[in-house]
Amino acid sequence: MSTAPAIDPTNTALLVMDYQPAILAFLPEDKDRNALLGRVEGAIADVRANRGTIAYVRVGFTEADWDAIPASNRSFAPLAQHRAMHHEEPAAAVHERLAPQDGDIIVRKVRYSGMSTTDLDQQLRERGITTLVVSGISTGGVVLSTVVEAADRDYQLYVLSDGVADPDPEVHNVLLHRVLPSRAHIIDTTELHALLRAR
Repeated sequence: MSTAPAIDPTNTALLVMDYQPAILAFLPEDKDRNALLGRVEGAIADVRANRGTIAYVRVGFTEADWDAIPASNRSFAPLAQHRAMHHEEPAAAVHERLAPQDGDIIVRKVRYSGMSTTDLDQQLRERGITTLVVSGISTGGVVLSTVVEAADRDYQLYVLSDGVADPDPEVHNVLLHRVLPSRAHIIDTTELHALLRAR
C-alpha cells in the first residue's frame, strides 16, 4: 500500500517526456521497450479516465536551435554538429502508441529539462495544475532535470518508477532510490491507479 497522498486529477498533469523513437532506441531490447510503452499507455488512460491533464514534452531542433548551441555544451553540441533530432523527423515525434489528443499540452524543448526552454510551467499554471506525475526517458536526463526544476517551483511531485527508464541501469537505480525521493513520491503505475481513486 502506498504511503503517498491521494491524487486529485483536477489539478494533476501526467508528464510524458521524450517518449520518441530516436530516444527509445537507446534502451535495451524491444520486449523491455514494449512493456515500458504499455505501462505508460495505461497511465495515460488512467489519468484521462479521471479527467486529469496529459502534458507531452519532446526534444527537437530547428536550424536556429542548432546554431544557438555553443561548442562548450557537452551534451548538445554533438547533436548540433550532426544536425540530429530535427523537430520534423518522424524519429523526433511522440511515439505513436502514446499519441497526443486534442486538448493535451505539447511542448518542444532543446535542453534536458521539460521546463527550461519551454512554456510548460506557464501552461500548467493556466490550467490550475499543482501536481505532476512524471514519466520519461531518460531517468538521468529529462526526468532528473525536470523533477529538480519542478520541485523548485513547488509542484507536488510523483515519479512513476516503472514509467521512467535509462540506458544505464546503475544511474537509473541510484536516482530512483537515492536522489529523486528527496523531491518526489516514488510510485508505480499500479499505485497511480489506486491513488487516483483514493481521493
